[in-house]
Amino acid sequence: MEEFILYTVEEITELLKVTQRTLYNYIKSGSLKAIKIGKYWRVKHADLQDFINNGTRNNQSLSNSVRATAGN
Repeated sequence: MEEFILYTVEEITELLKVTQRTLYNYIKSGSLKAIKIGKYWRVKHADLQDFINNGTRNNQSLSNSVRATAGN
């Protein structure tokens, strides 16, 4: 059986420097895959990596805005 790491919401909010509300919105929208164990949400390491690598539409739009502003 393959081992995998699970992160808590609190751990991810510290890593990504976002609020819990923002993280729950990512989960609810499907941008970040998560599993619910009991009443707590957990995120697999691989799913967190995918989220970071692929980003979200909002992050991409923000990045484009920053690039455009930096170019001026």
